[in-house]
Amino acid sequence: MQGVGFRAFTHRLASSLGLSGDVRNADGHVVVRAAGPVPALRELARRLAHDAPPGARVGSVVVAELPDHVLWERGFRVVDSTASTASTASAAGTPGVEGAAVPRGSREVPPDLATCEDCLVELFDRNDRRYRYPFLNCAVCGPRASIIEALPYDRARTTMRHFPMCQECAEEYHDPTSRRCRAEPVACPSCGPQLTWTARDARSPSHLAGAALGAAERVVAEGGVVAVKGVGGYQLVCDATDETAVRRLRRIKGQPHRPFPVMVRDLAAARSLAALDGPSAALLHSPARPVVLLPGRVPGRVGDSVAPGMAELGVQLPHSPTHHLLLADLDRPLVVTSGNRAGDPMIIEDEHARTVLGPVVDGVLAHDRVIRSRYEDSVRRVVAGRVTTLRRGRGNAPLSLRLPVRVPSPVLAVGARLAHTAALAQGDHVVLTPPGGDLSNPACVAAFQDTIATFLRLHAIEPEVVAHDLCPEYVSTRYAGEFAARRRIGVQHHHAHVVATAAEHRVNGPFLGVVYDGTGLGEDGTLWGGEILLADYARYRRLARFGTAPLPGGEAAAHRPAWSALGYLFGAERLGNHISPSIAPDLLERRPAEEVAGVRSMIASGVNCPRSSSAARLFDAVACLLGLCDEVGYDGEAVLRLEAAAGARDEPPALGWRLARQDELWVYDPVPTLWDVLVAATDCPLDLVAARFHTTVAEVTTALVTRCAEATGVRTVCLGGAVFQNRRLTASVLGRLTREGLEVLVGERVPAHDGGISYGQAVVAAARLAQGG
Repeated sequence: MQGVGFRAFTHRLASSLGLSGDVRNADGHVVVRAAGPVPALRELARRLAHDAPPGARVGSVVVAELPDHVLWERGFRVVDSTASTASTASAAGTPGVEGAAVPRGSREVPPDLATCEDCLVELFDRNDRRYRYPFLNCAVCGPRASIIEALPYDRARTTMRHFPMCQECAEEYHDPTSRRCRAEPVACPSCGPQLTWTARDARSPSHLAGAALGAAERVVAEGGVVAVKGVGGYQLVCDATDETAVRRLRRIKGQPHRPFPVMVRDLAAARSLAALDGPSAALLHSPARPVVLLPGRVPGRVGDSVAPGMAELGVQLPHSPTHHLLLADLDRPLVVTSGNRAGDPMIIEDEHARTVLGPVVDGVLAHDRVIRSRYEDSVRRVVAGRVTTLRRGRGNAPLSLRLPVRVPSPVLAVGARLAHTAALAQGDHVVLTPPGGDLSNPACVAAFQDTIATFLRLHAIEPEVVAHDLCPEYVSTRYAGEFAARRRIGVQHHHAHVVATAAEHRVNGPFLGVVYDGTGLGEDGTLWGGEILLADYARYRRLARFGTAPLPGGEAAAHRPAWSALGYLFGAERLGNHISPSIAPDLLERRPAEEVAGVRSMIASGVNCPRSSSAARLFDAVACLLGLCDEVGYDGEAVLRLEAAAGARDEPPALGWRLARQDELWVYDPVPTLWDVLVAATDCPLDLVAARFHTTVAEVTTALVTRCAEATGVRTVCLGGAVFQNRRLTASVLGRLTREGLEVLVGERVPAHDGGISYGQAVVAAARLAQGG
């Protein structure tokens, strides 16, 4: 409830009811002390939750009677925050909270919020003193998490402490009737941060304030690329309609294929780029202002290189005054993507930006407000009417989530490797860090360690338990081994995936978990990734899986779909018929002969070829066999390209498939499917074959899940794993299983991929600790 204008709201409410007292932030809570007629006090307690500001989340209202000896002044006041709810009187003579049963709980770090409508009016009002000021905000909008240095959340504990307020801003800040009452980042052109523009190769800024913005806009309009210091970090910006500029931006980032998001001025502009339904429009316009992945991309509206080969387009609306000004002045869609080289963390330090970005862009539009914590944009989409999250970043992180099982001791869950997050659990709440990239990158490892240290400090928690992945080679697992904790809990990768979905929806009792993922170490020593689990929060049992194939090079196969395809051709698990490599002459001919021979030798000898049931690697193999990609530039690219290849076709008939029974598990044999893919590709359109493959996996999933449901009597199904970022597959599986009378749940606030692993780990740890395990 901090950072959303709750204290000013409480002041207005209590004053309207004729009550005396005060309100303050204290140790993660809002503490209200009030005196007056009993009916007015009851109305206050009711309306604190019922009429709370839009950005507030009121979990509970605890009411206790204050001692009779507390003396009240007339009127109601907003007072300074305190670090504790202890029953001591302050030096200023403010009465304590004796007798108030306020529990000590987890501290909330408020997220950064997009510029509100009232501030937008001021931004473009020539008569307002904050006209075109890029840092205006109020109590319901502006930077929060990215500038906090310590809690409780007050200006003195943020990076805004370097900007003393002018008299006018101070009056607004202390006036309970003002929109800016206790708005910690409050500022104006006279006392707040300012923009600077430094051209390429220049040693110092050449323009300030409005002139700096104008210089940056001229460069973008002329086809240049600029670095812009945003709310949660530096971003790279160019004209999305200028193909040459977009290609240059790709070279700067070292990302030849990963889709870029496009920022547009308003919803009307968004509709001109892609299909926009009501739920997606609401997401776009929400206070988090996420990137929303939209289907029905309109050809020719932006450069082909913005999202090459993708079926969807990531679109977002401006979330800060600077972005609003850029879009209003340039009046065109802009690529706005994180300012970093591929694989590196988003840059937040000014000197780092000047060193790394300055030499490769046409200029840097910076400002003098320090960013304390990096927050990339959130990414969300609507699938079959359900909102799902692909990246839980700015605007959504670090809002806490509820734990379905109360944790008896503080738990730190350190996640896995990709799209990395960590989670900190205390009581019945858990807070996730923003995503930190791939932990195979040393720069991301340093950022990961810094983020965890910052979270522990902000929340004033020393974890007693560390939860981690079972894979001993993950950096996060090694970090857990070095952490000073009373105990450590290893959590199987895919159990964590489906538990994350179940916990978000507060599932009671056992559930069936469908996890289609890249790879994760299974209890049998193989790499799992296409599994049906019978699970609860503490334990799981494997009921079904995909047939296995060797992964030449192990984890390296994730970036070489050709190697995954060769793994199936040369070593697919024998569950019935086997596939002959000769049926894929195109693949064998286009790959170097020595590469094919080397992979074949690796498979025959079993050297660096772990077997895997990974659904993602099966998608990779099919994408390769259809000629879509032999190698990829980022994780999941082949899965997305295969989905894009299917186009907008309705669900066509499935390809061949069969189920086998082995070691008391149902096993999907992909060999008939792969055989049909290759045969169909000789005389069918590519989009039809790709669509039929999606239908096949959806049919297989339905067959496996219904068999497991019949055997166990469990009717709740939770989907998890990176492959469920595939819109077409997810929608089909949801529809089919729902028609079978099953309750099907997907991750809505927590990503289905590894970004949600830490949440699942925290829940598993909580459940095991609660059971004494």
